[in-house]
Order: sequence, then C-alpha cells, then structure tokens
Amino acid sequence: MGTRALLLVNPHARQGQNSLSEAINYLKQLGFDLLEESTENAEQIPSVIERHQHEVDLAIVGGGDGTLNAAVDALVTSQLPLGILPLGTANDLARTLGIPNSLTKACDIIAHGEVRRIDLGCVNGKYFFNVASLGLSVKITQRLTKEAKRRWGVFAYAATALQVIWESRPFSAEIRFNGESVKVKTVQIAVGNGRYYGGGMAVAHDASIEDQRLDLYSLEIKHWWEIIPLLPGMRQGRHTNSGNVRTLNGQEIEVYTRKPRPINTDGEITTYTPAHFRVIPQALSVFVSPRKEL
Repeated sequence: MGTRALLLVNPHARQGQNSLSEAINYLKQLGFDLLEESTENAEQIPSVIERHQHEVDLAIVGGGDGTLNAAVDALVTSQLPLGILPLGTANDLARTLGIPNSLTKACDIIAHGEVRRIDLGCVNGKYFFNVASLGLSVKITQRLTKEAKRRWGVFAYAATALQVIWESRPFSAEIRFNGESVKVKTVQIAVGNGRYYGGGMAVAHDASIEDQRLDLYSLEIKHWWEIIPLLPGMRQGRHTNSGNVRTLNGQEIEVYTRKPRPINTDGEITTYTPAHFRVIPQALSVFVSPRKEL
C-alpha cells in the first residue's frame, strides 16, 4: 500500500486542469494513494481536512497562497505534514520554500524531499505563512479580481498596485513591541513571518520562515510618488534601508488604529485591528528540497 495523502485542490487555480491531471497521475506513479477532494469554496477546506485527518499520512494542497491560508489552521490542529502543488498566481510560500512552479518537480519534492518544521505567524488567532498587513495591500486585495489574476498573473498585482498607490492616503496607527510604543502616520504596515509576499516582494532582505521572529515595516510616506523610488528595493527587501520606512522585529507586536481596519493574511482579508501578532516557532511540517536554506 502506498503513502496515503489527502489531495486538496482549488478548481479555480490559475494553472490548467491538464497540468493538474498530469501531476495527479505522476503522484500515483510515485506511490501515493490519493484521497482526492475538490472544494468550490475555500471555507470548506478546514472541515475536509478535519474529516480525513486520521485516514491519511499527509495533506497535499494544490492552489495558491489563499488556498494554503484557508488550510493552515486545520493543518496545525491535525499536524499533518504539508506538500505543496503551486497552482496559484503568486505562489509566494512556494517561492519562500524553494518549491518550483513545475508541478512534476513539486511532486518530486513531496516524494523525495525532506520534512522541515517552519514557523507560522498568528494575528488575532488566525495563522498565516507569509505576511499579514494593513493599508495598501488590503486595498489591492479588495480590487484585484480573480479574472484579472487568472488572465494576467503577477502583472495583475503590479497594475492594481499602481492604481492603489496613486490613490493612497496615510492613516494613524500605534505600534507596540518589547514594552515600547510608537505612533505613526503610514500607508502600509506589513508583518512578515516568511520572506516573500505580493507576487515576489521580500518583507526584509534577511527574513526567514525559520528564524522564529516577525519582521515589520511601516511605509511612512506623505505623497504617493514617494513610494516609486522604494519599489525596486522591495523585490529584495532592501526598501527597509530608506529613511521613510520604519522597521522592527520581534516575537510579538501589537497594532492599534482609531477605527477597525481590515488585515490581509496571505492575500485574504481575515481579521481587523486592533491586532496582536505573534510568531509560533516550528508550528508545521512541510516538504522542501533537501538542504534548502529557508
């Protein structure tokens, strides 16, 4: 009998059904006994994992960062090891973990890679892999349509971001960490657990999903055009060297705003301020390439 795996797939993911069918056949050739589930609604994913957690040895999730975010809470509860088939638009968690977009190579990692424990972020009780943020990224999420992501891929993020940046207005917030408090006027606060988010941007140049810390940056610009010089550095996480970008890191961070503001976790709006962020060290097992630095 092969290794028993729950295969959860987002049927609306950007990669086509033909590629997915080839990946499923390849997983079976690699010796996996698959219990296949396809969910039209991401909210159904936790209950599917809970229902089958004692029947399988691991969970394989096929989709993008939003699908993975929908699964993460149930994965923590069940402690099933996670295999990833990157079927989404940005695939930022896969990028952080060094998992290629090639589905056959991703299958090989699940079959022959090593299992590593990674950290998770948590905000107001909701787990996240990559980044939780408020401000510009929330507006991008609200405006970015599934159709645009499916048609234009990561270019949809860039086009939508430019629109949102042009309309951006600073808001007031209070950040508390390590017994200190700072009040800011900002257009975006991002709290990262992993390295990549938003289609390949880095939260900090030295961020790691194994460093047992959260990395925060706050974009404290007054005019929309001040963000333009920061954009190239955001690909490598070097924007944090700018004078109008505040940075800090720690295991727990709190953010308060005058009125509740939505918070985006891994590309999905899941909670609101006031926000209590914390890192959960070595919270989940995932399949990665052997000896890959995370």
